[in-house]
Amino acid sequence: METETLPVRLPGAKADTLMWARVEDVEPQALDQLRNISRLPWVHGLRVMPDVHLGKGATVGSVVAMRNAVSPAAVGVDIGCGMQAVRTSLTTADLPDDLRSLRLAVERAIPVGFSAHKSMPDVRRLGLDHGRFAGWDRFWEGFGALHPGVQDRERKAKEQMGSLGGGNHFIELTSDDTGQVWLMLHSGSRNIGKEIAERHINGAKRLEHNLGLPDRDLAVFLAGSKEMDAYLRDLYWAQEYAARNRAVMMALFCEVVGREFAERGLEVEFGEQISAHHNYVAQETYDGVDLVVTRKGAIRASAGEYGLIPGSMGTGSYVVRGLGNEASYCSASHGAGRRMSRTKAKKTFTVEDLAAQTAGVECRKDAGVIDEIPGAYKDLESVIEAQTDLVEVVARLTTLMCVKG
Repeated sequence: METETLPVRLPGAKADTLMWARVEDVEPQALDQLRNISRLPWVHGLRVMPDVHLGKGATVGSVVAMRNAVSPAAVGVDIGCGMQAVRTSLTTADLPDDLRSLRLAVERAIPVGFSAHKSMPDVRRLGLDHGRFAGWDRFWEGFGALHPGVQDRERKAKEQMGSLGGGNHFIELTSDDTGQVWLMLHSGSRNIGKEIAERHINGAKRLEHNLGLPDRDLAVFLAGSKEMDAYLRDLYWAQEYAARNRAVMMALFCEVVGREFAERGLEVEFGEQISAHHNYVAQETYDGVDLVVTRKGAIRASAGEYGLIPGSMGTGSYVVRGLGNEASYCSASHGAGRRMSRTKAKKTFTVEDLAAQTAGVECRKDAGVIDEIPGAYKDLESVIEAQTDLVEVVARLTTLMCVKG
């Protein structure tokens, strides 16, 4: 990817649209989707990240800045989805030759796929009852104010707190170029975030001002309306759920790693954690205008802010620091981004391909995760190269063990 010409303007867009991807490298359906977004009368500007690809309603890898409106589809259904990572005192020299037993121990401690805990984990035992994640009772009291259509989901939401889910979500043990071991995970607001998002998207489609849109999935709520107030209330709760979910999982992950290495006579220390949403809403100001900014498959990259940009099961990840480039609305990509659909990946690749592409990584290598094969994703190095004006690289992480749902 030639980066000296980036960003470029999207031909045919109405609102100001800048792309950190070459137009010819983006599938036509995604380009049409971006043009549809740019034609919404409330859009102040649209920014497109190098991992851009087709999504439902709004494109994954897009940052939409709106005046006095918000589109739930521009956030996505996994509200608050994001990354978390922590640097440990371990080095690769401390690791056993075979990480299978560690992977299985993590899978026993943290439910994956459709599984959940029998009851919500003990946050006090995990050290999550103070500081940033204090106020659990107050948090759960907020459930009663959510959309009436999710009121029967509270028990399930509590049981899924601290669980991974499926798809592109993962838990990884990685190492940086100095041999230091990092723990990393990717997950969101689980079923409750999806249920909240779908109900509000369906509600928005029925509003009169959305009836003539080029794509009804882009329906918006307008500032000052009871519908927008209700959506933002539910959305901010779901974003908090996602952050707490990752915190619980990371505490469980650290507990497993600490216990496994204590049995080998090693005490593991854990550093400061990095956490970043990449499906969320924030109210920010650009060009002197107060805007509602939705990032769907994009992270905030304000000056000095740490972020995480993962690849796939076999390609590792990057720890980055934002450069505060306001031309991108202080944003960067959320990962490598898919280059083919899950259906196409299943038709294109075999279990043998999966084993070859994840050689050296302790992970599942069965038909159930073929749609997550590295070959289904864009080249991570090219994605990073395309945004050198948005972030600087802090560390390159190599995947050693990967847990998938």
